Amino acid sequence: MDFAKLSAERYSLRKFSDRPVEEEKLALVLEAGRSAPTAHNNQPQRIFVLRSPEAMEKADGCTSMHFHPPVMLVAAYDPAAAWVREHDGKNHGEIDAAIAVTQMMLQAADLGLGTTYIGVFEPEKLLAAFPEMAGLTPIAMLPLGYPAEDAHPSRRHTVRKPMEELVKVL
Repeated sequence: MDFAKLSAERYSLRKFSDRPVEEEKLALVLEAGRSAPTAHNNQPQRIFVLRSPEAMEKADGCTSMHFHPPVMLVAAYDPAAAWVREHDGKNHGEIDAAIAVTQMMLQAADLGLGTTYIGVFEPEKLLAAFPEMAGLTPIAMLPLGYPAEDAHPSRRHTVRKPMEELVKVL
């Protein structure tokens, strides 16, 4: 698929099939996150793959968004590993992790998989449920899987502000 078509047609999937995600496809999605550009190439993003019923149940307890995917990715960053802008102390870890998530979402769509970016979760609960995330800052939960047969984009999917409102040429 060409990029313009891919970016226009990709949507936030909220209804997943129970079809498992193949290891090869999961590996490609994870590689897209690993190869994402990061400030000074520090690569502070950390991705957790949740698949077991126990892990999925713990993740469900940290958010009110329940889409029942076969795989849940959690994106986080290590603040100590991230580049910090010198003049104002801005830590770029969250930006780097968000770029990684974006690339994973687009790679998933290219493979026929669906995702949605979940920012509605309780970070403290997530960190308590998964001690493996200690010292990290989680930014998103990313359900991953195949669309259910009756899945469709939100009615607001194609609503976009005019280009003139979003872009200013100086």
